[in-house]
Amino acid sequence: MHDEEKDLEKLNDDCGECQQDGPETVSAEGAQGAAEVEPGGEAGGTGGAGGEAAGENDPAVLRKMLAEQTSRADENYDRLIRLQADYDNFRRRTRQEKEEIYKYTSEKLVSALLPVLDNFDLALSAEGNSIESFKSGVQMIYKQLMDVLAAEGVAHIPAVGEQFDPLVHEAVLRAESDEHPDNTVIEELRRGYYLKDKVIRPSMVKVVKSL
Repeated sequence: MHDEEKDLEKLNDDCGECQQDGPETVSAEGAQGAAEVEPGGEAGGTGGAGGEAAGENDPAVLRKMLAEQTSRADENYDRLIRLQADYDNFRRRTRQEKEEIYKYTSEKLVSALLPVLDNFDLALSAEGNSIESFKSGVQMIYKQLMDVLAAEGVAHIPAVGEQFDPLVHEAVLRAESDEHPDNTVIEELRRGYYLKDKVIRPSMVKVVKSL
């Protein structure tokens, strides 16, 4: 019995120590739990982003954003109107320039021909000149005219003695001949001319045919 009483007292002492240690353990666990909650508190700071999102729904903020976008749209519209006006002016100016070019495209040539007309007037108004002097004057005017045309790229198409070329010659007569090869141009009935590299009028010619 004495031993059983000692064992009972020891058991009571152990339980008392457990009760004293219990609150400290719980306190430590509570502190740890509090420490674990703190990051959540920081994460709860994301509630600030939610506050910012809520701020974007603020009527005052929305009105400011609308005013900014409206101002930007007005600026873009004004820029578009100016560009359209510039383009319309450019088209009108280009059309007028083209019309001027088409209308006066021959001005340079006509100006160069005026001295030729002046010499024709002088030759026709001359009195008491012989046929030879008149002919000489006409030859001079003819040369002057050809010089003006040559400056513009006009050139005579070679004909007599050349082989017939349907691209530059127009055969209107054919003649038999034993002196020239077949298809040789033996006579020019009307001169043909180039304008630079383009045939503006073919030569009318007489061509040899085979016997």
